[in-house]
Amino acid sequence: MGDSGIVIIGIDPGTRVTGFGIVRELSGQVSLVDAGTIRTDSKKPMCARLGQIYARIAGLLASHSPDEAAIENIFVASNSASALKLGQARGAAMAACAVSGIIVSGYEPTKVKLNLVGNGRADKSQVAFMVERILGVKNTKWALDTTDALAIAICHLNERRFARMAGK
Repeated sequence: MGDSGIVIIGIDPGTRVTGFGIVRELSGQVSLVDAGTIRTDSKKPMCARLGQIYARIAGLLASHSPDEAAIENIFVASNSASALKLGQARGAAMAACAVSGIIVSGYEPTKVKLNLVGNGRADKSQVAFMVERILGVKNTKWALDTTDALAIAICHLNERRFARMAGK
């Protein structure tokens, strides 16, 4: 952090597709640094897929040197097996951040949606629309996992700003 602003990586974990979004805030302006997805081969064993998520996140951290990370928290719906797999993907991403010495903050999906859209039950297309407007980009054709990851990073920047204003 400093003259170059603060760089945040947002991560939307998944065992098949993990979205990532890296943003920079400088003088109150948020800009896009990098964004995309990490796609794993569902025919490979889980340990190989988790290793791929870890390695790709570690590579992004090495090349972009973010100051902080933000990741979506796991929500447990009716399928506990899916939640467990999602938790493993989240753990692989968090481990990559921990090894790099980067602090990770977790956010509930409803908090991210409320923060960006003003509605905790907003659908993914509304989140994608707001991400594009905030970053000043158009017609990105990003995967929803990518826009979710960018939304998580932007939410983290907003929460940091709110905490500073509140004196925390």
